[in-house]
Amino acid sequence: MVKRRKNNKSSENLKSEETSSSPDHLHDNHNGHSKIEEQPAVLLADQAIDKKWKNWWVRTTWTLIMIAAFFVIIAAGHLYVVMLVMVLQNLVYKEVISLSHEPNKERKLPWFRALHWYFLLTANYFLYGESIIYYFKKSVLVDAFLLPLATYHRFISFMLYCFGFVWFVTNLKKGHYKFQFKQFAWTHMALLLVCFQSHFIINNIFEGMIWFFLPVALVICNDIFAYIFGFFFGHTPLIKLSPKKTVEGFIGGWISTLIFAFMFSIVLIKSNYMCCPAENFSTNVFSDISCNLNPAFIPVEYKLQPWMARLLYLLFRTEVRQVYIAPLQLHAFLMASFASLIAPFGGFFASGLKRAFNIKDFGHSIPGHGGITDRMDCQFLMGFFSYIYYQSFIKSVSNSSIVILQDIINNLSINEQLDVYTNLQEYLINQGLLAEKVAECMQALMS
Repeated sequence: MVKRRKNNKSSENLKSEETSSSPDHLHDNHNGHSKIEEQPAVLLADQAIDKKWKNWWVRTTWTLIMIAAFFVIIAAGHLYVVMLVMVLQNLVYKEVISLSHEPNKERKLPWFRALHWYFLLTANYFLYGESIIYYFKKSVLVDAFLLPLATYHRFISFMLYCFGFVWFVTNLKKGHYKFQFKQFAWTHMALLLVCFQSHFIINNIFEGMIWFFLPVALVICNDIFAYIFGFFFGHTPLIKLSPKKTVEGFIGGWISTLIFAFMFSIVLIKSNYMCCPAENFSTNVFSDISCNLNPAFIPVEYKLQPWMARLLYLLFRTEVRQVYIAPLQLHAFLMASFASLIAPFGGFFASGLKRAFNIKDFGHSIPGHGGITDRMDCQFLMGFFSYIYYQSFIKSVSNSSIVILQDIINNLSINEQLDVYTNLQEYLINQGLLAEKVAECMQALMS
């Protein structure tokens, strides 16, 4: 009898320990992350009504606020959109790197945080410098100050990285080698997943606002409709890494995103602001912009098969024998499929990372959503895909004669450049395109 009481007592203690360590008890660490333990997650459709709808309204309110702010920044112009991406990149990098800061407090290693940020600055200098040189050659290659920086950009970038490498090696501390090399690898992983992918997103902006706006909108659309379908109909868990994700939400989000992509792309191709590449940083939605449109934006006539025309007649009582569809609308189907079927795995990857560090969210910046990383985990992968897809299947090659001529001239010596200038001046005078007196004045100014 006494023995049975002991067993009951021990079982009660075990139950008490399980309760105290249950995932409902969150613990905030010094970096603002909520510590959790593994738990059998409750699906959205099965949550208590009060909690379910409270989370719904908080999440919905902040989603609408973020979407409104996003539209304002898009309208403000390319410069502000680039700044937005850079700010988000730095915030995500900070949240990811902060996961490794806590173990350092006991070790008190010198220059621990400074090295993280130095490597970020070096990577940004290299990547964004490459983009500026490529997309704004007309401005960069004629500027006396920027030309040397552009010419030796990669060498300067490499030497900056070497300085950081030497800085890291000289700060290795006996007894902490393994930990420091892990942090070195962690920094480079963060640069690869955050900095390099955001670089391609910025390239999308330079290629045309639509290549930034459409992919972002597709991910947001998929996230919203996956949440809605999961909220009302989700009962089948999708993946263990993210227990609240459901098959119903996954499929519902995919179908909704396909429809949204086809319809939304019709709206976007009507705007030159969206379709034209960035030529400078002074443009905004109210600017008068014109360009030679990419063929992907020009609707093409498609003749319907007899059975399709018959079906449309039965549904709408209207005879339709041909339709006009822009190639972008067909490309949008593939981009929507990637945003729905592949990009969410960026979120699952982030979920696995959170579980590895035993945290619920990367931060608390956005009520109902978590940290910035919790909202950007799919966007980075989607942006990278959009850049590769655009460069592979959509971009039309059109190098202007001025850009080609600048590339040639930059490879000539100073004397050879002067010879080219003299010969071109003589040619323009002989053709009557340049007055001889003007040429003499220019020659006098040069001498």
